[in-house]
Amino acid sequence: MKNDRKRTFLLITIPILALFVCFNTIPLIRGVVYSFTNFRGFGKYDWVGFRNYMDLFTDARVGKSYWFTIKLAVVTTIVVNVLSLILALGLNSKIRAKGFFRGAYFLPNILGSLVVGYIFNYFFTYIIPALADMTGIKSLSTSILSSPGKAWIGVMIVCAWQAIAMNTIIYISGLQTVPEDVYEAGGLDGATGWKQFKHLTFPLIIPFFSINMVLSVKNFLMVFDQIVALTKGGPSQSTESISYLIYNNGVSGGQFGFQSANAVVFFIVIVIISVAQMKFSGSKEEQL
Repeated sequence: MKNDRKRTFLLITIPILALFVCFNTIPLIRGVVYSFTNFRGFGKYDWVGFRNYMDLFTDARVGKSYWFTIKLAVVTTIVVNVLSLILALGLNSKIRAKGFFRGAYFLPNILGSLVVGYIFNYFFTYIIPALADMTGIKSLSTSILSSPGKAWIGVMIVCAWQAIAMNTIIYISGLQTVPEDVYEAGGLDGATGWKQFKHLTFPLIIPFFSINMVLSVKNFLMVFDQIVALTKGGPSQSTESISYLIYNNGVSGGQFGFQSANAVVFFIVIVIISVAQMKFSGSKEEQL
């Protein structure tokens, strides 16, 4: 009986492992191999060694895309987590129609990123300028997406609007793990309002905060759909994320080998940032 059970678990695991290897591991290995070639995505190719990797550090367009992506990830992560935590505190309190509000705020997460992006594209391009003309606000009379210096703000708004839903749910889950006895004991010591949140609530939901921070940074570093729907990297390549640059120049730009090297470096950067975040968060949890 015990051997049959082990055999059943093995039969369940093998097909999933095979699929993972076929659609994840093998493409990853092939991508690393192509990063050492001048492959254009078709035809023959030659080995170029580490030339693609060296060219990455001298390519101004790549550097610009890294700067934009990191800036977007940092700012959006801060905005999302601050708003999500405030929203979670409100939705976790004793208010009427709490279930309805939770469902309503989660709705953006259900919608596809491309759908949301195209809706906001129309909103930024037509609705806001029309309202600005009616109210006489000249600074909003043109689309924010057409300004090289402001277009990233539009991308940030869309990314944040959709990401807040899931982060809020995670924070609510964390808040519900805090025992009422803690608040009662804190109330006897005079811990109310901000003091209660700072000294009781937040330290107890640090693990959930850590999860949200890691997932937020990772997701925003890999932003792609919103760029496609809103700006396509423009204007003047000011909103060209790393993922969009890899796809656009690698698939249709004849730089498959070069962008494969970019993808390898980007993967390493994401792993380093994620591990650093987890170690930092883990040390904070141990201190608390």
